[in-house]
Amino acid sequence: MLDIIGKRYWYFLISTLVLMPGVVFLTLFGLPLSIDFTGGALLEVEFARAQIGPAQVKEVFAEHGYGDTMVQTSGERVFLIRAKNIDSATKTAIEADLEERFGDLTELRFESVGPAVGEEVQQRALYAVGLAAVAILFYITWAFRHVPNPIRFGTCTIIALIHDVFVVVGVAAILGHLRGWEVDALFLTALLTVIGFSVHDSIVVFDRIRENVKRRAGEPIESVVNHSIIQTLNRSMITELNVLFTLIALLLFGGVTIRGFAFTLLIGIISGTYSSIFTASPLLVEWERRPERLLYALSFVLPPVGLVVGLYALLRGGSKALAKRCFLATGLGVASIAALFFLRRVIA
Repeated sequence: MLDIIGKRYWYFLISTLVLMPGVVFLTLFGLPLSIDFTGGALLEVEFARAQIGPAQVKEVFAEHGYGDTMVQTSGERVFLIRAKNIDSATKTAIEADLEERFGDLTELRFESVGPAVGEEVQQRALYAVGLAAVAILFYITWAFRHVPNPIRFGTCTIIALIHDVFVVVGVAAILGHLRGWEVDALFLTALLTVIGFSVHDSIVVFDRIRENVKRRAGEPIESVVNHSIIQTLNRSMITELNVLFTLIALLLFGGVTIRGFAFTLLIGIISGTYSSIFTASPLLVEWERRPERLLYALSFVLPPVGLVVGLYALLRGGSKALAKRCFLATGLGVASIAALFFLRRVIA
């Protein structure tokens, strides 16, 4: 039998190596936002002949440095084009290029527009995701109430969800800086889909763990969790492969307008499957066996947590070794975060 849990530290290392570049790029350069978030120009044109696709029009704009342009059809020969702010000279050059390739065109409208996804909508989306995470935590805790420490199942599910979100957002930050890729409204749609898939896949594995905790009472938690993962592995792999085949087809043949959406989903689905098997379940075992190690890791990522835990251990007469290591992890975390923001100011 595969010993997945026995090699959990390797999987933790892999997750760290995958997450760190994205976190660094996200901190230093931020997310590259498209016109959906920043606003820009709206151009409406009508071509004299039909049979022109949005992808062809978008390709012309990309050649002039407007790769994030959104092109929609509004009738048989009319196109609505959203792009970043375009000066008159550039607009004239683009229209001349379009006429040269596709024939005569008529400019129907050209005006400045605000962002399609405003700051208020972004904030509400973040609040909604946060409330959903809390609701998921409470629901899983209630559903798993008949097993020891049910809150740990919900917390590990949320950690796996955060893992997948940072993988997807990190990849977007890296590609945005290196390849000029920009985040649009479809990216948010893909990200929410990844969140749903991540939670579903983790619950499938945890539900089998819950059943086996009762059936295999008395066995070590490592054995129970490893057996549960093996039992659900085929289902997880088949589900992922079916989704991946569809996404790869969209990526290759779906056209340039949905390529970013398909790629985001592809990365998210791979990460979601990985995290449910190699992150959430091993974290559950580690929490049961060595909870102090998770405290150290959490203190590094979220220094206030380490500070609170360390002070609590000292004031309540707890383990001085625990307090010392939490303070050490807190210091290293603060130093790392400060170094990243210092580099960001230097680069800017």
